[in-house]
Amino acid sequence: MEGFTIINLLGIEDSVSGRVEGLEGRFARTRLDSRDIGVSHFRYAPNLRASTGHRHGQQEEVYIVTAGAGQVLLDGTVHELRQWDVVRVAPEVVRAFAAGADGLELIAIGGPKPEGRDGEMLEIVWPD
Repeated sequence: MEGFTIINLLGIEDSVSGRVEGLEGRFARTRLDSRDIGVSHFRYAPNLRASTGHRHGQQEEVYIVTAGAGQVLLDGTVHELRQWDVVRVAPEVVRAFAAGADGLELIAIGGPKPEGRDGEMLEIVWPD
């Protein structure tokens, strides 16, 4: 294995499309041959609001808004997001995203992935 890897996130297949209308997701951890870092790209269609959220047992994550704007729901509290905001989320915090009128693009960065499944998908309720 080389001491480095260069990939293009948009060159990775969208593995979310078809499961959630209006959401794209590309996951680069295995393509990077990374032991400790996961990088993903998410693109939300305009005004798309996730109906599920997730949390982790061990993995801390950081999200960077690269385009558009929207909201993040963190343990039931809504926070506004705009381009270049960075959000750190502790493993146990339930998170979900909603896109604004121009859509929302995020880069997610996660730490070491434990053996097995670390993520838990959950139904969420957005406050009105």
